[in-house]
Amino acid sequence: MKFEVLHKDSSTGARTGKLVTDHGEVETPVFIPVGTAGTVKAVHQRELVEDLNAQIILGNTYHLYLRPGTEIIRQAGGLHKFIGWDRPILTDSGGYQVFSLAGIRKLSPEGALFSSHIDGSKHLFTPENIVDVQRCLGADIMMALDECTPFPSDHESAKFSIELTHQWLERGFRQFLNTEPLFGYVQSFFPIVQGSVYKDLRSVSAETVCSFAADGFAIGGLSVGEPEDVMYQMIDVVTRILPFNKSRYLMGVGTPANLLEAIAMGIDMFDCVMPTRNGRNGMLFTRNGMMNMRNNKWKDDFELLEPESSCFVDRQYSRAYLRHLIISKEILGAQIATVHNLSFYLWLMEEARRKIKENIFGTWKDKMIKQLSVRL
Repeated sequence: MKFEVLHKDSSTGARTGKLVTDHGEVETPVFIPVGTAGTVKAVHQRELVEDLNAQIILGNTYHLYLRPGTEIIRQAGGLHKFIGWDRPILTDSGGYQVFSLAGIRKLSPEGALFSSHIDGSKHLFTPENIVDVQRCLGADIMMALDECTPFPSDHESAKFSIELTHQWLERGFRQFLNTEPLFGYVQSFFPIVQGSVYKDLRSVSAETVCSFAADGFAIGGLSVGEPEDVMYQMIDVVTRILPFNKSRYLMGVGTPANLLEAIAMGIDMFDCVMPTRNGRNGMLFTRNGMMNMRNNKWKDDFELLEPESSCFVDRQYSRAYLRHLIISKEILGAQIATVHNLSFYLWLMEEARRKIKENIFGTWKDKMIKQLSVRL
């Protein structure tokens, strides 16, 4: 995989770039729709390509490993062929999902032992077998196994956590170098920076991952309950250390404002379930703020969802109709709202790239954050 910085905003750390994989190029900054179990919920692959022009999607190693299973996907020729997607795919390592299973998992230097949320069966994720699983999934970008530290964590616990994550990284990277892709195209492997909300630990972790000759680096363990200003401080600490000429991926973040602030600090890639999950629950993101479609105020509002938007759904459906679908729990309501939100997120990234190229990102960002934070 190749990454090239193309433009830089003079007043911030924002930059545009081009990520080149064997499944196509990705323009950055980019938002990655989350396709947890081989599907972006409520969205057809055709819509992702033709209507949304999603450049890359994410698959979740934990969920795909449990169901349908690694061997099924390997037999299919990898996740691309299994789901009918010919653009880039990124898979996470399952570390965050194991973290969320706090009551039914146990961590050790060997790996993460956990019970399946589906049937209670026992499984062990190790740095090595997580590489092997992601080889079978065939993702263009693979992630190292890490421990996501909960918030709050004391300094001693967070220090122990990053030491474990770094031990796992060394083993995982060795396994990556000692194995080959299974489906005839190149795969990249990203280490993950951890360290909770402690600047010294984030610095140590960032410096440690930089010692590996990786194609890019991820920042994990944020947006797990810490205040936003603390999250921004951690991002700033890490981006000052990560190499300028490698892609930077902020995992699991976040709101439109979060994305714009992180772009200003030099982040290139994002993923988050917020646009899809919120959409299914009737919350829309728009250029003028957020709309709770369950509110009574929309029941006789026959304006289009967002008249100025280029999203195809907005040219067909009114606010009153979407509210009716959401209140009635019709599946179409979840589909329309989800596609709308993804369209908005992808539009926001396209606009960010444009403003960086025009060298006015900083002033545009400040204006947009105020605008996007309004509740309509």
